Amino acid sequence: MHYSDFGLSNTKRLLTRALHDGYAVPAFNFYNMETLDAILTAAQITQSPVILAVSESALEYMGDDILMGMIAGAKYKKNQIALHLDHGHSFESCKNAIDLGFSSVMFDGSALSLSENIKISRRVSEYAHKFDVSVETELGTLAGFEDKNTKSKSGAFTDPNIVRDFVNQTKTDSLAIAIGSSHGAYKRKNKNESLRFDILEQIAKNIPNTPLVLHGASTIPQKYINTINKFGGDMKNAYGISPAQIRKAISMHIAKVNFDSDLRLAFTSAVREYLFKNKSVFNPRDYLSAAEKEMTKTCIDTIQNIMGSGYKI
Repeated sequence: MHYSDFGLSNTKRLLTRALHDGYAVPAFNFYNMETLDAILTAAQITQSPVILAVSESALEYMGDDILMGMIAGAKYKKNQIALHLDHGHSFESCKNAIDLGFSSVMFDGSALSLSENIKISRRVSEYAHKFDVSVETELGTLAGFEDKNTKSKSGAFTDPNIVRDFVNQTKTDSLAIAIGSSHGAYKRKNKNESLRFDILEQIAKNIPNTPLVLHGASTIPQKYINTINKFGGDMKNAYGISPAQIRKAISMHIAKVNFDSDLRLAFTSAVREYLFKNKSVFNPRDYLSAAEKEMTKTCIDTIQNIMGSGYKI
């Protein structure tokens, strides 16, 4: 099916408007009904465009039919809601998502040679554009661990000198860049590390009409780390990207920002606290509802206080 059959939006058009108007569209990763409902509820409350991001491993976890069934049955308005494959590592993975009804796909060829990255990225674009599906690609490598399919022990900054040629050759609609963010909850050795805004500035000058994407940008709210640790967890030295740095990046050409770990932390902290305080509870609906409410709060806060995307519908 085509994404328009589900009422989904074209991701390129969402990002083009965001780039023009000076805000960014949040891409929230989801992996079950509660996460999906939290994102859509926040989007409805704030009247914000949002991108529903699904990694390869999350798609494997949910299954094609369950995932698209949830998308088809979502009770909220889907106006300016996009469905995006996050970190597709092969042409086949991207093609499968397009055929399912995704409105955009990311081909992540960051671990490949430049020539191979260009070759497969161009092939993905050629197939996707036949169906008006948007394509995101990546130059540079983010360090960190998100899941079994998205991990790297070391990072490499994006080279501003090759971005124009890469975009021209691949026909990509947006470009994910590496400027110092990383996957997972352990993004920083300390709270004072900064993104490489000098690299971002050079990239933006070289490809001014291409929306740029910031991955690994979760803020890792310390209130969630504290709650998790208070109620039986053991997370030490977990630091994220400060909201101020993300806002600055948005002002410098970033049109899409990915958030995954923040929702995981909100989910886990709510479940740990609920079960600790309600020791006789064994009905999953009780603690999953608490988790959904906390994730909704996180999405609303991100939209209103970082992205600037509220009331853009």
